[in-house]
Amino acid sequence: MSAADSTKSVRVRRLALFALVAAVVVALDQVSKAAVRAALVPGEAVTLIPGVMDLSLIYNTGAAFSLGEGAGMLFVAIAAAMCVGGVYVAWRRVDVPLSLLLTVAAVVGGGIGNAIDRVALGAVTDFFKTTFMNFAIFNVADIFVTCGVPIALILWWRWDVARERAEAGR
Repeated sequence: MSAADSTKSVRVRRLALFALVAAVVVALDQVSKAAVRAALVPGEAVTLIPGVMDLSLIYNTGAAFSLGEGAGMLFVAIAAAMCVGGVYVAWRRVDVPLSLLLTVAAVVGGGIGNAIDRVALGAVTDFFKTTFMNFAIFNVADIFVTCGVPIALILWWRWDVARERAEAGR
């Protein structure tokens, strides 16, 4: 196998893994939202973990904390850009650590999950409501995006520092 064939094989595997992780996140998000929409009435809370979390169905036309009300298509465009960027990284940057690639895939999956809601319903289905503190109501996609972005930034920074050190040592 030539070096070009080997690189292409690595790229295909990384892209497939990226797509698989993103698809699993989308599936988890969409299945959970469909279940909540089928089981709950908007505004009526159901205790999930007493004193910690309720399930409370709301439809959010904004982003986190209802910021950006009415800018749904902007958020769809951002999710599309994230997807394109993630596919680019998966295909072109074979030097990016797998942990970073998979974290970006999870963020992209979360973005796609919420974008599906925005396009199909005109609003994002949110349902996790903390009861121990006043916090935004959120969903599975939000968890992947909110946790994934800072993790990806940390992983990117660590990779970049290690790459710079390796280049300086040459």
